[in-house]
Amino acid sequence: MTKIMLVEDDKSLREIYSIRLVAEGYDIVSANDGEEALALAVKERPDLILSDVMMPKISGFDMLDILRSTPETKDIKVIMMTALSSEDQRQRGESLGADRYLVKSQVGIEDVINVVHEVLGDGGQQTKEAGMTNGTPSAAVQMMNPAAPAPATQAPVANPAPAPATNPVPTTTVPNPGPQQNGGNPA
Repeated sequence: MTKIMLVEDDKSLREIYSIRLVAEGYDIVSANDGEEALALAVKERPDLILSDVMMPKISGFDMLDILRSTPETKDIKVIMMTALSSEDQRQRGESLGADRYLVKSQVGIEDVINVVHEVLGDGGQQTKEAGMTNGTPSAAVQMMNPAAPAPATQAPVANPAPAPATNPVPTTTVPNPGPQQNGGNPA
């Protein structure tokens, strides 16, 4: 099974990406920062590292520089993700050897998944191992990832009939008859 290391100091993002990548059939290893990632990269030998840039201890850029300088990790594919959208930052990531550089505000999770498949060159083949059939998640994947599209249970209708037009019913105001005789009780 293809192994991906997620390096993200934001726990919520790390969990979201992890759940989605597991649903794609990948084995996931996580690190909270660049320092932890470097130690895990040598130990775990992931096929791909998906890393944030701005992290405590060792930044994603410094981590990438060290990965590329270390014989055991120099060939690991790396996708950098950041909030930094400047062209200088993108060029820095590419010059350090990032396979891709993504700006978080410009991509959604499905875009990230597509880039992971592209960089790994697996064409989405992991989905078969993850319980996908005909590009649709199985019930098991649905439970792991409620946001995944549900399997179609009925053929789509080609040209549904238009809804009948409704004419608004005119309303009239009935005047209040005022106080009742007999103490308010009907006769």
